[in-house]
Amino acid sequence: ILEIPIEKVETKAEVSLEKQLEENKLGRLDILATLDDKTIVNIEVQIINQYNFIERTLYYWSGVYYNELKAGKDYTNSKRTIAINILDYELFEEGPYHEVATLRREYKNTVLTDKIEFHFIQIPKFLKENIGMDTKLEEWMHYISQKSREGVMSAMEKNEEIKKANDEYEYLTGDEAERRLAFLREKAIRDERNNLEGSRKEGFEIENYVGQNYLTV
Repeated sequence: ILEIPIEKVETKAEVSLEKQLEENKLGRLDILATLDDKTIVNIEVQIINQYNFIERTLYYWSGVYYNELKAGKDYTNSKRTIAINILDYELFEEGPYHEVATLRREYKNTVLTDKIEFHFIQIPKFLKENIGMDTKLEEWMHYISQKSREGVMSAMEKNEEIKKANDEYEYLTGDEAERRLAFLREKAIRDERNNLEGSRKEGFEIENYVGQNYLTV
C-alpha cells in the first residue's frame, strides 16, 4: 500500500486473539505497527458502514499521533503517522478503489507536512474495476476480496507471501487458536484467584497487626 521499502514491522503480539477474548467483536480489526524508520501505521479493517468513518479515523489518527509524542519532547520529534483503512464498502461514490488523503495548502496544492496521511482501500470498488494482478497490492486485493476457494488459491500461487499469510490465518482460526484462547481464559481465572488470595492474606495480616497493637495498649 505504501510502496516504500520496509525492513522491519513491530506489532502487538496476539492482538486479535486477546481482543476476541475481551470483547468478542468481529466487525473490525485494528493493528498498530511501527516501521523500521519509526513511522507509525494504524491499520483498520472495517466491514460495516457506520456513516461516521471520516470523523472516526481522524479521531483515531490524532490519538495515535498525540500518544507517540512523549511528554517534554519537542514537537519536531513527532513521528509520521499513517492511517490505512481497508473497507468492505464504498466510502466515496467517485474515484478509484485506493485513495490517499494528505494535508495540503490551498496555494498550488502543496503538501503542508508528510506527518499526516490517510489511505482508503475500498474492496467493492476494486471488484467493480475488474483489476488484474500486476502489482503486489493488486495480488493482495485479489486474496482478501475473493469469495471462492479458487480465487484464494490463484492469489496464493501468484505470491508466496500470501500463501504464508493464509497458512497463518488458518492456524489462528483453527484448533490452535481455540487452545490459545482456552489458555488465556485459564490464565485470567488463575490470576484473579491469586489476586483475591493475596488480598485476603494482606487483609488478615493488617487485621492481626492492629489487634496485637490494641492488646499491647
